[in-house]
Amino acid sequence: MSEQTQLITLSRAARLIGVIRSELQKKIQQGDLQAFDGMVNIDDLLLAYPKAQLEDDVEYRRVSQIKEKAFGKRIFERAMQDVDTLATRVTELSKELAISKIQVHHFRHLMDRLRDRLQGISMRADGDAKKVADDLIGWLGDEARAALQPDYPNPLAVRDNVLRVMAAHVTVLPSGHDFFVEGSDTMLEGALRSGVPLNYGCSGGNCGLCKAKIVSGQVKKTRFHDYPLSEAEKIQGYVLLCSNTAVTDVEVEASVAGGVQDIPFQEISAKVKTITILNDEIVLLLLQTPRSKRLRFLSGQYVTLKLGKSFTAELPIASCPCDESTILFHVRRRPGNLFSDYLFERLKTGEAVEIEGPEGEFILQKNITRPLYFFAFDMGFAPIKSLMKHAMSLEHEQEINLYWVGSTESGIYLPNMPRAWADALDNFHYTKVIAGHDLSHLTQLREDALLAMLKGIVNEHPEIADGDLYIAGPESASRVTEQFFLGLGLPKTRVFLTYKSL
Repeated sequence: MSEQTQLITLSRAARLIGVIRSELQKKIQQGDLQAFDGMVNIDDLLLAYPKAQLEDDVEYRRVSQIKEKAFGKRIFERAMQDVDTLATRVTELSKELAISKIQVHHFRHLMDRLRDRLQGISMRADGDAKKVADDLIGWLGDEARAALQPDYPNPLAVRDNVLRVMAAHVTVLPSGHDFFVEGSDTMLEGALRSGVPLNYGCSGGNCGLCKAKIVSGQVKKTRFHDYPLSEAEKIQGYVLLCSNTAVTDVEVEASVAGGVQDIPFQEISAKVKTITILNDEIVLLLLQTPRSKRLRFLSGQYVTLKLGKSFTAELPIASCPCDESTILFHVRRRPGNLFSDYLFERLKTGEAVEIEGPEGEFILQKNITRPLYFFAFDMGFAPIKSLMKHAMSLEHEQEINLYWVGSTESGIYLPNMPRAWADALDNFHYTKVIAGHDLSHLTQLREDALLAMLKGIVNEHPEIADGDLYIAGPESASRVTEQFFLGLGLPKTRVFLTYKSL
């Protein structure tokens, strides 16, 4: 491979083309695109996507839309970098250009010296030796002129330079996670948006849990923090990820949550942001945590909510850790339940809600290497939605399959959401199933009907046996489904279950 070859990460390549990373991984597996230690050649990328043109650049379109739309000042500032950050990124590109020019100058000087040496050999030689030297001089001149010819640049290379100005690429060591930092985001915010569970506590610069070491690249402090860094730590390159943004592409040594044992128990006072009534039985409750104290959790976990003075309920989180500082819950009406009655009849926007947790081990497993199959029974869609959004944010190549089984048609209470995902994502597949009876109370007849439904799914899709299964919903339906798949020979390490508060 030539020294002039430009290699970029799969994440950056996916953004340049406007596809998800899994599509590039498939092309690599099929032999349509070469990879070198997880990197791809930008020229090979253009050959694989010949229709990619500079005028179609997603970053240019993004900036244009921001300018054209009547966004408020806060939205504009969220999407755009400050002047100093932009100036620094442009300066870094200018330095690379200057270095390239110096290298070209040295290349020309080397070629001149080599040509002089060959001409000297030609003058002293005769016969075949002279002919070989003259042919070599001619070939060398042709190749040098071709190499220095100002051809039209690879549009993806130009686009990559635009991307490097608009967003910085961060690689986390030693885990290998990577993500982009856009606009006024801190590195912590950029990581969480991308589903990377970096270690942090308050997210407001007070606790120091997000302290990390910058290995390469340039960062900038964007927010004041109370946590004191020692002079020795500053010299070694330590910063708080919640208070710094990436100015250039960055490598950082930081710890990543490996499981529930890495998530601390928390007590947070949140505010009701919105209450959306879907129907007489189901409400979407969206809470806003303080900017300085967001809830740290893993997708699929649950928390305890406290309303009023003493009304409590354990509820699975329906949002993803990538959803900034908002937390979503799907709540079903339970007549006679004090928490439910208060929420449906008295709770107001802006009211305080106490959060305790998180708890639970129903989480997305690390190192996804198999297709994912999600079985949601009625309200089991809440934790399943959290897991799926996390999986989508990671952009794995594996297929994501959702089977949402409703007791009745109203049990599929967000029908448009999975359909929209199926339309937008090539690797997402959705199947709706209506049981026609109450899934929370299974008689023998109803259990037999559920087993028949599961057998039909497996007969149509035997590849399910090669995947990882996540099951959520009422205990009776979830237990039957778990035992069915374990009975097919799937190990417990690939069948995950929750029926908490469902």
